[in-house]
Amino acid sequence: MEFRIDRTAFAEAVGRSVRALPARTPVPVLGGLLLEADAGRLAVTGFDFEAAVRVEAEAEIAVPGRVLVLGRRLLDVCRVLPDGPVSCALEASRFTVEADGTRFGLSTLPLAEYPALPAAPTPYGTVDAAAFATAVAQVAVAAGRDDTLPLLTGVQLRLDGGEMTLSASDRYRYAVRRLEWKPGAAAAGVVEALLPSRRLLDVARSLGRCGDVVIGWDPAGGGGLIGFEGGPARTALRLLDGRLPPYKSLFDMAGAAVAEVECEGLAEAVRRVAVVAEANSPVRLDFSAEGSVMLRAGFGDDVAAQRLPATLSGADEMPVAFNPAYLLDALTSFESPRVRLELLGAGQRALLHGVPDPGAGTAEAGTHRHLLMSVKQLV
Repeated sequence: MEFRIDRTAFAEAVGRSVRALPARTPVPVLGGLLLEADAGRLAVTGFDFEAAVRVEAEAEIAVPGRVLVLGRRLLDVCRVLPDGPVSCALEASRFTVEADGTRFGLSTLPLAEYPALPAAPTPYGTVDAAAFATAVAQVAVAAGRDDTLPLLTGVQLRLDGGEMTLSASDRYRYAVRRLEWKPGAAAAGVVEALLPSRRLLDVARSLGRCGDVVIGWDPAGGGGLIGFEGGPARTALRLLDGRLPPYKSLFDMAGAAVAEVECEGLAEAVRRVAVVAEANSPVRLDFSAEGSVMLRAGFGDDVAAQRLPATLSGADEMPVAFNPAYLLDALTSFESPRVRLELLGAGQRALLHGVPDPGAGTAEAGTHRHLLMSVKQLV
């Protein structure tokens, strides 16, 4: 095996593929990146049974071949290589990397022990890459972080006709985002898939500038995988078992009071007053029909307060309290300049919507909703 490649392209391919490698593994070969050189292309693949990432780059192939190299070691080498062309070769059991007089020798891993890679799922349709990345980020904040409850660490993806719905919940909040997508010739029926949120967020971010993302799915069962392809990168993610509980009844806010406030200003006020709060202490919001909301946090002599302009309809006043981190996650997930809160009262549900400027036509208007549980005990 021998090839020559631009240093930037090589570093990008290695850097994107290494994200699929596990932080720790009892199987040494899973810490390796598979490099395949053939027909003017170098393909770099990382795999850990839960995700497979393959990135291709143009290269001058002198001798085709395959090699398995420790991924993070190779990434460290790529980071310090000088700019310009890089020459790589397999010499017996050593993989050499040379650029502008700098030469590295890396030990290789046994190819025979490397597991078979999953087949790429069938192209099923496309979605705008930037819109997809934004939507995933908006719902992923509501996914759980406790790996002992894997169901709640996922983002549920639903494809129905020309609409994609993404949703996530950790029991205390529930985020939902709808967006358009373009079904392909193979698309048929409704697809529902629960994907690990951290993996999906990383994939969506890495593909955010690719124009369109091709979603891969095999209609006959899917093989437990869903694929995402954009530009030179292709990723397959293994599905989580189960599905999130339905949210339609939770999002029914009949009889709720409705408050509206400037989104960025409210987020900044929450950050400001929460500095005096103890860990997990709530921030209280007192909405008034007179046109303001008073934020309060802290206890005893360590307190903070700030008043902001706000509107309230359906009640003369509405006191609620939230976990400040959860409230900030919700507020910063919206792109709209204002946010509408449907409030049932302390200890009950609160539903947030983005409110666009009149005539602005914000893409998330009516498509992004974030449910929070308010705290029973007001501060």
